[in-house]
Amino acid sequence: MSRKLAGILVADAVAYSARMEENEAKALAALSNSRAIIDGILAEHQGSIVATAADSVIAEFPSALDAVRAALDAQAQLDRDEADNFRFRIGVHFGDVVQQDGTLLGDGVNIAARLEPLAPKGGIIISGVVADQIVGKVDARFAEIGKHRVKNIARPVDLYC
Repeated sequence: MSRKLAGILVADAVAYSARMEENEAKALAALSNSRAIIDGILAEHQGSIVATAADSVIAEFPSALDAVRAALDAQAQLDRDEADNFRFRIGVHFGDVVQQDGTLLGDGVNIAARLEPLAPKGGIIISGVVADQIVGKVDARFAEIGKHRVKNIARPVDLYC
């Protein structure tokens, strides 16, 4: 078991279950296309996919900046692509993680996972820790939305969208 600081990005497809129920083959094709876009962009920004489950992905980055740039590029590319794609909600946090048996665990991952469902469709939510690290380094503006209590995390988290 080892510890380190990492940028963590959690992405989840919007309306995956509903689209699967409606037309499984079409939904799977859209997910495959969307994941090809996302996976390529994550790699371009030094991201490593550490977990997937159906329509979600968790990726680790060496910095908060790399994670945010990947999130911004992924959302922009999915928006531009003319194929049938899923829209994603993305949460990004930077913090301490535990690496054990090839899996990342700990608050860094837990907080990012709790941020993702709070993001709007096609949007990105970042923690205050991330916001502090990207000031003046990206061409996007994140609006402060205040401190929020997130599931199973004792302290409130500053959020930016």
